[in-house]
Amino acid sequence: MPLNKTKPPVRTDAATFEVVKNSLYAAAEEMKIVLAKTAYSPLLKVAGDYSCGLFDAHGEMIAQGPDLPIHLGSMPDAVKAVIEAFESFEEGDVFIHNDPYFGGSHLPDVNVVSPSFHKGEILGFACVRAHWPDVGSATPGSYGAVTEIFGEGLRLPPTRLYAAGVLNRDVDTIIFTNVRTPSERRGDMNAQIAANRRGSARLSELAEKYGVENLRRIMAEVMDYSESMMRTFLSELPDGTGSFEDFCDGDGILEPGAVEDDIFTVRMRAIKTGDSLTVDFAGSDPQVAGPMNAPLSVTASGVYTTVKMVVDPNGMIPPNSGCWRAITVLAPEASVVNAAFPAPVVYANHEMSHRVADMLFGALYEFLPERVMACSQGTSSVLTLGGVDYRNGERYVSYESIKGGFGARPTKDGINCVAAGISNMMNTPVEVLEMSFPVRVEEYSVLADSGGAGEFRGGCGARRVWRVLGNSSLGAICCERSKSPPFGLAGGLDGSPMRITLQDPDGGLRHPLSKGAFTVPADGLIIVEVPGSGGYGPPGKRDRAAIADDLKNGYVSEAAAKRDYGVEG
Repeated sequence: MPLNKTKPPVRTDAATFEVVKNSLYAAAEEMKIVLAKTAYSPLLKVAGDYSCGLFDAHGEMIAQGPDLPIHLGSMPDAVKAVIEAFESFEEGDVFIHNDPYFGGSHLPDVNVVSPSFHKGEILGFACVRAHWPDVGSATPGSYGAVTEIFGEGLRLPPTRLYAAGVLNRDVDTIIFTNVRTPSERRGDMNAQIAANRRGSARLSELAEKYGVENLRRIMAEVMDYSESMMRTFLSELPDGTGSFEDFCDGDGILEPGAVEDDIFTVRMRAIKTGDSLTVDFAGSDPQVAGPMNAPLSVTASGVYTTVKMVVDPNGMIPPNSGCWRAITVLAPEASVVNAAFPAPVVYANHEMSHRVADMLFGALYEFLPERVMACSQGTSSVLTLGGVDYRNGERYVSYESIKGGFGARPTKDGINCVAAGISNMMNTPVEVLEMSFPVRVEEYSVLADSGGAGEFRGGCGARRVWRVLGNSSLGAICCERSKSPPFGLAGGLDGSPMRITLQDPDGGLRHPLSKGAFTVPADGLIIVEVPGSGGYGPPGKRDRAAIADDLKNGYVSEAAAKRDYGVEG
């Protein structure tokens, strides 16, 4: 009687696998180009606050463009939320949602999800997550300090916006009645839909060339490939355990009689064993009243960002859902790193994921010191402004993320005035800002002495000064590291803290909390000094020629050179 042999699994040949893998990532990058060319707001067209991805039929990410690390952990949840909410899909369907408790991150990050088909067969999904500069609420930019998510703006569960190519006008009307700048928001949303169509078209072309089943199999193999590489790279590093504890500045909510908001603590323990890593946040504080509570997927994104940088510094592992199978993230329920409904979350999306990423560098330093960097700026330094533009009488909303210092590394200085950590946004040119909004930027400079001293100096932060023109403006600030400056490592010194000052036309100065709304009168100034970053290694080991260059370029003052390095200017 012949033996019952199991048929070996079909494997894609190496050449075809490589071509299709790269084609998937090229398609995700092409989605980004389409979005940038067709979006309306400067935040999307120029600064790039969005991510584009392609997903399989189960909602697993198979390719993300070169976008924002902050979305690594949460975008698959956004697509899975749509799959769970709807039983069937048709060509031409478009879904929209932003609810942090249904796969979102915070309300301004609006997910547009489209199923991708080829000759009637579903291949997967395309998704663009884009930050809308306003989604309602009491504060322009939707960045007020509130105590429930109900006050943070328009909240959309997974909703079918287009059914087989036909717009649901009732849904459309609800959305654009609840935002301050509907024409700009509609333009951004249509750009998201256009980017999804491009991604879906590229998937269909691959299915036409290689066949639907082959493409599906290769999608799964791409994720397996990333998992295998991540586990291999992890296994090559020493095993170990490291812990780190840090405190956040506050949540923007003042208790009766208080003059500043209370700090709260995040605790972390990282355990690396073989080809896996566990990050446990046991002991972190319970969720707070204000919007500094992170959904677990946001916390995970901060972890994934650091792991990718430490394990794969050369960017060899394609970022997809397979990467993170080797990583386990644990956090107490209803804590600041695992929020429970209806806790507000808008600040935590970036501020808590920044904190988590930097803390993990600190924890891994205990057994991987040559692989980590000192603390970066540790904040997205968000400023929103809104009101009526005196030039045309129309409402405006401006959203900016000001750049700071990138942390010093074991062999290199930090970098000045860039998006660091979980962010990957570009700088909005002053000319674009002044053309789009009634403000004048009176200073934008490298902030001297903001990078922590060390054998390798921390990157410097930026100083930015805006003058509000024409009418008063209602603004909001959201930043961290005003009370806990970016830490140095291996004897390196801390970077400078965050500072914000409001100057009224009569010269009077105000210092608002690091989070929450404020009003600036016409001709008033907003002065923001973004944190630098920590240094790495003892300052006494710094090369004297490097110190001379720092002095020449204005990164270090003569007084600081004498104080920190013992060098006369």
